[in-house]
Amino acid sequence: MTRILLLGGTTEASRMAAALAASGLPALFSYAGRTGAPAPQPLPTRIGGFGGVAGLVTFLRAENIGAVIDATHPFAAQMSRNAVAACAETGVPLVALERAPWRAGPGDRWTAVPDIAAAVAALPEAGARVFLAIGKQTLAPFAGKPGNHYLLRLVDPPEGPLPLTDAAAVIARGPFSAEGDSALLRAHDITHVVAKNAGGAGAEAKLIAARALGLGVILIDRPALPPREVCAEVAGVSEWLAAHGFTPRGV
Repeated sequence: MTRILLLGGTTEASRMAAALAASGLPALFSYAGRTGAPAPQPLPTRIGGFGGVAGLVTFLRAENIGAVIDATHPFAAQMSRNAVAACAETGVPLVALERAPWRAGPGDRWTAVPDIAAAVAALPEAGARVFLAIGKQTLAPFAGKPGNHYLLRLVDPPEGPLPLTDAAAVIARGPFSAEGDSALLRAHDITHVVAKNAGGAGAEAKLIAARALGLGVILIDRPALPPREVCAEVAGVSEWLAAHGFTPRGV
């Protein structure tokens, strides 16, 4: 039986999983395993990496995968690149379920930067109180500016000492509210927000809060990816699946 592989880890991936389960289409959900307690899904689920492009190629063939939906985080660039390469090698159709990036509006004080290093460079040398809303994978470069205080928001408690000398962490899982994030930023006297331009409504609250409080936001651009077909909505992916022979049961 030919199956669909859904590469997940986002709110959109969970919505796609629900749609696949409701349609009765044979599908497998894959988590990278970055969080300790990933949200349960209504599909058979695997957790962990594939072992690069070669490992993913082997998996696609062994599991009789007939289509891949990349609904990973917009900054999970390596997984997305691997998916493009593996699908090209195997001839398996690939579509990305990718939410639109955030766009600055009236009242926003955003500075767009290309990467983490540029985000560090954009911060003051000392005296800033920075909300680092970037996850736990890319914290170490900010140690280059130890004169600032850093507030982190993490899904899981850190397993060891944080790589920053002056830092505090709150453990929370989104989606978040603008009211809650405004209260958080005020309580910690935050002066700057550093975030990745992930897009979507679930993590936008910090930007709305920063706008209301008049705070500067350093927003990291998405990494460049190879060309691929992209849908912004679950419905678009469902139509793409139908065009590739995956018709919901009963239709």
